[in-house]
Amino acid sequence: MPTYIILLGPPGCGKGTQAKRLVDLTGIPQVSTGDLFRAMKTMDTPLAREIQAMMARGELIPDATTVSMLADRLEESDCRENGALLDGFPRTIPQAEALDDLLAESGQRVSKVLYLDITEEEAVRRVSGRRSCPTCGRIYHVAFDPPKVAERCDDDGAVLSQRADDQPDVVSERYQLYLEKTAPLADFYRERGILVEISAMRPVDEITPEMVAAIQG
Repeated sequence: MPTYIILLGPPGCGKGTQAKRLVDLTGIPQVSTGDLFRAMKTMDTPLAREIQAMMARGELIPDATTVSMLADRLEESDCRENGALLDGFPRTIPQAEALDDLLAESGQRVSKVLYLDITEEEAVRRVSGRRSCPTCGRIYHVAFDPPKVAERCDDDGAVLSQRADDQPDVVSERYQLYLEKTAPLADFYRERGILVEISAMRPVDEITPEMVAAIQG
């Protein structure tokens, strides 16, 4: 039976890292709306062309369009058989209600919501320390995974760069925006009894087993 899991958490909480591990350990595919939007840029379907036009005009993508995109992905065989680890959607309560309606059409529902929680200080420390190689794309972290030579890629010697939205002040803004827009979902799902709160202020290897147990429990 397919299992639908939502991954929640502020910037830097490790959702992406944990999602990749959960895919391997549970067989449930990761469905990231961010990845879906990026894929839409190169596709030639009516929905993709609609989204491309909105992006070109700098418009926000309406919830209904996002849900249509998500519905197409959930109809693919891997999701129909195993469900999905939903990363990046829902972000608001109206989106959560739209997801409920979408899953109900096939007699399904959200099974668990895994909420990875970290402090703003830790989010800033993790995210602002990221660096990437503009040539090969390799990712480093100044504290957790530094290059052998400061600010230089180990593989090709290129000068590492920092994304504009990884600057400390921007990370703080993103964290506060998360609290305002997305954190209310925690209460929404807590009232349903399906929210599992997990401290992400720990090493990655300590968090993964707890997430797997929550999914399988």
